[in-house]
Amino acid sequence: MNKFNFFRISALLILLVSFMSCSSTKRITVKDGQFYKGKKPYYFVGANYWYGPLIAARNIGDRDRLIKELDMMDSLGIDNLRILVGAEGGNEDFQVKPALQPEQGKYNQDLLDGLDFLLAEMAKRKMYAVLYLNNNWIWSGGMSAYLNWNGYGEVANPFLEKYSWQDYFDYTQKFHTCKPCREAFKDHIRFILGRTNTYNGRKYTEDNTIMSWQVANEPRIFTEQDREPFKEWLAEVVDLLDELDPNTLISTGAEGKASYLQEIDTYKMLHANPKIDYLTMHMWPKNWQWYSADNESETLKSSIEKARDYINEHIEVAKDLNKPIVISEFGFPREKESLSKDASVANRNEFYSVLMEMVENSAKEDGFLAGLNFWGFAGFADTNEKSGKWEKGDDFSADPPQEPQGLNSVFASDTSTLSLIRKYNKMVNSKTVKN
Repeated sequence: MNKFNFFRISALLILLVSFMSCSSTKRITVKDGQFYKGKKPYYFVGANYWYGPLIAARNIGDRDRLIKELDMMDSLGIDNLRILVGAEGGNEDFQVKPALQPEQGKYNQDLLDGLDFLLAEMAKRKMYAVLYLNNNWIWSGGMSAYLNWNGYGEVANPFLEKYSWQDYFDYTQKFHTCKPCREAFKDHIRFILGRTNTYNGRKYTEDNTIMSWQVANEPRIFTEQDREPFKEWLAEVVDLLDELDPNTLISTGAEGKASYLQEIDTYKMLHANPKIDYLTMHMWPKNWQWYSADNESETLKSSIEKARDYINEHIEVAKDLNKPIVISEFGFPREKESLSKDASVANRNEFYSVLMEMVENSAKEDGFLAGLNFWGFAGFADTNEKSGKWEKGDDFSADPPQEPQGLNSVFASDTSTLSLIRKYNKMVNSKTVKN
């Protein structure tokens, strides 16, 4: 065999091994109210890692950091990451920069490359991605950016003195009736789902690493007048996702009834759509005024009680619809809401333990509560503990730019929290051995 043929065959073997490694990841499916990985039930303790594609980017990212963080999460048994496929605009204060889509229909190629690289690296570790395609909130542009692009005027940014949150709600709900906005978002969906990964050659719609397409982060009904437009828009997006990729799961990204004027029946009605494969709920004790740093002991207890009630109420809906349900977002601050990495995480750990134990018990009983994604994993991010502000060029942490950096983040140095995650993943994954 001559030298040329030897190297050519060696290169082909490397490509074949790489392809086999990616294709060996089992597709996640749903049957009788449970997730399945191959023929085994699938339950998980996962993380929110929304900024993954940003640090995976070749030019503006930090791939050394990404690899270290993926390896660390893999060592903790974390195999399910919820990731933002965005952002949009990037011109507002307190907003992710750079944006994946700085102008409507125009994409940052470096960030697309980052998304490819992230998914390829996750495939090597047999991890799964839940990719959400839009955002109800301004921190990544989302629906408000589409409105601005399509002639609805200045975004009512609630982080500026001249606008309130009600102004932002009034502005953003117009997305559901904005036909050019809806068409532009559908074009974004077609673009992303039509992509082929440049690192492993796999079409996104054929990549088992992508567990679920998620409509948006916390899409919601804002007012009584918004009910029918929202329902129509949600069904339209779900139909398109199902048409373009009938083999990948679809979820909405809802907070639970908190997304629907606190009405559990509306949540149930919207998720009865047979093309929506599983349910989601979120939980924010601090933001929902369950928890107060001024009375940590008592409000921690009440937060746990309210969390149990909220979860169980939504599990009943999952049972009625015979679909799995995931707590796909929840967070809890450090002691006294400190941003210091040295501050105690005892309260957080107690709250985390309760939710993780509920997933563990569900796994033992083949139950409907299928997993959770804590918010969020910040790994080796270097944050400013004094100001807590995020500025362009700073490290990304789990906390989005409009929030104090480190408030809800789980860092690589939070060893007690990481041990907790490893412990529960070991117990949960005893039912779903990696294939």
